[in-house]
Amino acid sequence: MLTLPLGDTLTVPTKSMIESVTLASVGDSVYNEDSDTLALEQKVAELTGHEAGLFCVSGTLSNQIGLRTQLLQPPHTVLCDYRAHVYVHEAGGLATLSQAMVSPVKPSNGLYLTLEDVVENFIEDGDIHRAPTKVVSLENTIHGIIHPIEEIKRISEWCKSNGIKLHLDGARIWNASVATGLSIKDIAKYFDSVSLCLSKGLAAPIGSVLVGPKAFIQKANHFKKQNGGGIRQSGFLARMASIAIDENLPKLQYSHDLAKDFADYAVSLGIKLECPTDTNFVFFDPKANSIDPNLVAKLSEKYEIKAYGFRFAFSFQNSKESVERLKLLTKELLELSEKAPAGAPISNMTYYSGVQK
Repeated sequence: MLTLPLGDTLTVPTKSMIESVTLASVGDSVYNEDSDTLALEQKVAELTGHEAGLFCVSGTLSNQIGLRTQLLQPPHTVLCDYRAHVYVHEAGGLATLSQAMVSPVKPSNGLYLTLEDVVENFIEDGDIHRAPTKVVSLENTIHGIIHPIEEIKRISEWCKSNGIKLHLDGARIWNASVATGLSIKDIAKYFDSVSLCLSKGLAAPIGSVLVGPKAFIQKANHFKKQNGGGIRQSGFLARMASIAIDENLPKLQYSHDLAKDFADYAVSLGIKLECPTDTNFVFFDPKANSIDPNLVAKLSEKYEIKAYGFRFAFSFQNSKESVERLKLLTKELLELSEKAPAGAPISNMTYYSGVQK
């Protein structure tokens, strides 16, 4: 079987990124003395239109310390989408690190949170029986779905008028920018803090950058150190991440095209999708399709790709051949499932990646 990265979370550094390591600075970034790290933080801050940036080892760390810095005094609640990474996939960080309750909200439109969803689930301060909402956390993209800028603007204006902080998990803000034609700054300007991942579709080996006001970032750095996130010689990672932004951001449209091609093919076979394919994700609806997810992994060996379950993520490092093999897999999967349909609904939180050529 050919080796390959798994979805857009296991993209690998390019040759130019690896070769750049020999030129990296070797200062101590814990003491803000590493020039490549400082340059990356400034670069991302300028891209987003925010005052300062903080390089972190992961999106989980940048999200959690970002929210921790916004949350000043418990009891407090974070309002977010019920699928949000900060709620579902960050090891209970909000409860552990911020002593925060969470209001997980299912979007009324089935796609993304609206202002009406936020207002309906907002908890006012003053009720001694409840933890008031202090931060609204959005995610763009979420499940590959683009959060419309008009809706973001409405939520932002409401949050500002009500003294509520607005955080963005922008792990895939790069994809949202490419798909909409909006600059990163056009999206990020509506938020008090933003986390931007570098190690997913952009193929940096490690890291995310948290941006916000200078005083906010200084406090977030305190929590970063407290949670074991201090890096001494981070210049190697920072230099590769900077090159990833410059060289790989323009390549993201290719991953969107791969996803759309596969989504159209799946629909032509009669497969129902859980949500629209706005960017680089395709989700089969686990309830509407009688497909045995275990067959996906078995067939992936036959077609020499890695595929698991109903969540398919594409990156610029996937080949077109891999998508053609995935189509053949999907066709056979459907044929086998029609003979022996799956029973109970299953989880869709699994991944796909294509063969590298």
